[in-house]
Amino acid sequence: MELKEMESALEAILFAAGEPVGVERLCLGLETDRPTLDAVAQRLMDRYSYERRGVRLLRLDASYQMCSAPEYADYVRKTLESRKPARLSQPALEVLAIIAYYQPVTRAYVDQVRGVDSSYTVGLLLERDLIEESGRLAVPGRPILYRTTKTFLRSFGLSSLEDLPELPNNTQEGDQMTLKLEEAIAKRRAEETQSASEQAGEEQT
Repeated sequence: MELKEMESALEAILFAAGEPVGVERLCLGLETDRPTLDAVAQRLMDRYSYERRGVRLLRLDASYQMCSAPEYADYVRKTLESRKPARLSQPALEVLAIIAYYQPVTRAYVDQVRGVDSSYTVGLLLERDLIEESGRLAVPGRPILYRTTKTFLRSFGLSSLEDLPELPNNTQEGDQMTLKLEEAIAKRRAEETQSASEQAGEEQT
């Protein structure tokens, strides 16, 4: 299969899937190897970004997914949703930040860091698919371990957990982690805006 045809086939698969598709599955379906697949995916990413298309191709750890461009989120939301989704509360952001930075963790660990009971907030994050169960800790009682999901990565514009900034070694406070998570989101959006502006400038030149 020629690279151009593979590029179109990859686009068709991800569009039809509507969810992340694993790299191994894509390689098997397209009858290619990982380096070639990554190169083809990068070509699509670059083209979507350069042409300021309404869709983007995201790399999520060991999978790829097609999604709408973040700059058109307001139009998508206004057209397809009857109301804006509720924003995460400060407690929810705190719990999410703790899990994101120290996963997998138990609810007891989250409670210890925050100093308050987090059972309701953990349940809320589970309902929104921002966190998920990831086994049980091998101690008496075998408490459930939690980790973030691919929905978390997509929701905050992250390609992987490696995009989160490092925390100071001397703190585990929930508000500090929340601040770092918010800084990561702001930084990512600023980079996207700057990239879009630079591309627009190149097109006008």
